[in-house]
Amino acid sequence: MAFSLHGVNVPHRKNTATIPAVRMPVPKTVSIPMVMHIGKPAKPVVKAGDHVDIGTLIAEQDGFISSPIHSSVSGTVTKITDMLVSTGAFVPAVVIESDGENTKADLTPPVINSKEDFIEAVKKSGLVGLGGAGFPTYVKFNTDKPIEHFIINGTECEPYITSDTRTMIDDADDIAEAIEIVDKYLNVGQFIIGIEKNKKEAIEKMNAIAAKNSKVVVKVLPSRYPQGGEKVLIFNTTKKTVKAGKLPIDVGCIVCNCTTMAFITKYIKTGMPLVEKTITVDGACVKEPKNVIVPIGTALKDVFDFCGGFKEEPQKILYGGPMMGISVPNAEVPVLKQTNAILALNKKEVYAPKQTACIRCGTCLNTCPLGINPEAISRAYDLRDMPKLKKAGIEVCMECGCCAYNCPASRPLVQINKMAKIAYREYKLEQEKEANK
Repeated sequence: MAFSLHGVNVPHRKNTATIPAVRMPVPKTVSIPMVMHIGKPAKPVVKAGDHVDIGTLIAEQDGFISSPIHSSVSGTVTKITDMLVSTGAFVPAVVIESDGENTKADLTPPVINSKEDFIEAVKKSGLVGLGGAGFPTYVKFNTDKPIEHFIINGTECEPYITSDTRTMIDDADDIAEAIEIVDKYLNVGQFIIGIEKNKKEAIEKMNAIAAKNSKVVVKVLPSRYPQGGEKVLIFNTTKKTVKAGKLPIDVGCIVCNCTTMAFITKYIKTGMPLVEKTITVDGACVKEPKNVIVPIGTALKDVFDFCGGFKEEPQKILYGGPMMGISVPNAEVPVLKQTNAILALNKKEVYAPKQTACIRCGTCLNTCPLGINPEAISRAYDLRDMPKLKKAGIEVCMECGCCAYNCPASRPLVQINKMAKIAYREYKLEQEKEANK
């Protein structure tokens, strides 16, 4: 597939970019799901009645692609129950009642003398990609292939979200130290900080890092969605193309979110695992939009209440931004490790225009940053023609929504692509079963 600078110009709405993050009070209870990462769910190691402190291990990694989970409050485990999450599935969750004491577990910084020690430390920290994907970070780092380009993602191209911007401004020293730590143990060729041009103060902070480290280059990119997509960012910073079925490391690249980098420094200094997250709280329904430091597992309702509550009843609440964000079933769902924003949107913001027939105008093809043809995918999906789905590029689609955003017929192209991907995965599994008979 042909990569390009295609994409869409979306309204920025960075209303909270100048607002440093503030810490909210500890909630009465937190509900911490065992699925906050790509891969196998974590396995609970606590039971009802157990006392936990901030940083106590409550669930262990269960498999190579998995991640441990730690308590974000001090208090008592009240139950382990099934929780409805935004995917529509029920997953186990550990519910903890806070004692209000904020007692921290007896933790010590990790001892690191080698690459293996470093990767083990990242694993034990519970760190996953904090830009939204949730891929266990230690797995990404655990490679013997040469890392020519380590790309730090500071693009934050979705409307509303500014939590990464605040990290680059407020925690720039932590990012700088993380670069030195990663370089020491992973032996990186070059660090590239990719950042959109609309983040002037953050660019200044990142340029200051580059001025002190000859291995660091800051690449200021057009403010065009989806600049932060992994494959798009790799292409726009290195001109390398990650082909279908391949990983960034196959072209000598690792991409790591800027907030993920800042956390690495904090963990290595303190030993405190991933138990809280800075998130942007915004949308037309929110009385006081702001960036908030939130204990993981806090109900969205408690976060919105901290931001003054609602000006009007939301029509939709999202994890993340309006382009790739996920609608939640209710405001009782918790903040997750990979949550970077929660939005409460009104009727005007979520209005869906009436769908009309496709006119074969090619707008979707011309705006797709990965050069695939959503209209061809739609036709192949309607016919359930799996070879044509593959040929049309269904495996490459990153579900960014550019096609649907610019479609003059208002067709739900990204939703069609998502369903087509599910159908194609099921088809591949059936093919593998047949081949193994």
